[in-house]
Amino acid sequence: MEKISNVIEFVFWGLSQNIEVEEVCSVVFSFFYMVILLGNFVIILMVCVGNLFKSPMYFFLNYLSFVDICYSSVIAPKMILDLLAKKKTIYMGCMLQLFGVHFFGCIDIFILTVMAYDRYMAICKPLYYMTIMDRDRCNKMLLGTWIGGFLHSIIQVALVVQLPFCGPNEIDHYFCDVHPVLKLACTDTYVVGGVVTANSGTMALGSFVIFLISYIVILVSLRKQSAEGRHKALSTCGPHIAVIGIFFGPCTFMYMCPDTTFSEDKMVAVFYTIITPMLIPLIYTLRNAEEKSNEETVGQESFSARLMINSKK
Repeated sequence: MEKISNVIEFVFWGLSQNIEVEEVCSVVFSFFYMVILLGNFVIILMVCVGNLFKSPMYFFLNYLSFVDICYSSVIAPKMILDLLAKKKTIYMGCMLQLFGVHFFGCIDIFILTVMAYDRYMAICKPLYYMTIMDRDRCNKMLLGTWIGGFLHSIIQVALVVQLPFCGPNEIDHYFCDVHPVLKLACTDTYVVGGVVTANSGTMALGSFVIFLISYIVILVSLRKQSAEGRHKALSTCGPHIAVIGIFFGPCTFMYMCPDTTFSEDKMVAVFYTIITPMLIPLIYTLRNAEEKSNEETVGQESFSARLMINSKK
């Protein structure tokens, strides 16, 4: 007989079954969420007030911060409220949350991929950099990230939403994600799970290949530059490489290794849904502060040198 979906709500198990632990977690993650909002808003304000949109790097960084706010807001507010609730329910919004997680998460990865290409152009083709990475091309690349994110997420949702859910309806997670929801379907999900993994794997592998090629070419080209030039180039790449590592690593673990236990999944998911969006603005803010400090130091040294020359005269 055909199985018909009759589940109208899902119930989250949350991070822990211990009430005291969840109360502590609610305070901690509320603080983390405020840091995410504040840090990313500071970057957006810095780019807008400083009129830094002319620089492709800051142009993409501005939208990366905006997407990070959206990405964390799809998960964090509901999770924080659920940590204080006795029953953690979500109705048909589960599919909407699943779409939002994959939509903004995929855009995040695609923007980081575009930023890797931007670093390649800036370091390997500096004379043509501003000509190639003009505003029109940057807008097209940004539009491509949104289209790619939409196609990826709509495929994920379409594969899940057509499955029948007859009960149970308890998700051993703190938000709606593909693999935990597939466990509740009252039909064989082997093929669907394989397509879901292939979809995420293709996106992750394609982005990783672009990362790898971009930085291999950058490292090869830096061999011809002076030590000072290599240091300056690598310092601009450092924050981007760090962000790629902390975001891309956990995501790859989650969606390329779907057979892990749910306890491991939840810990890794906390890292890439909460911790990573919090660390990204801190990494870039610290980097900008370091660059400003270096500029001030160079300026002071230059001023001192001019004084010494004038005194000798």
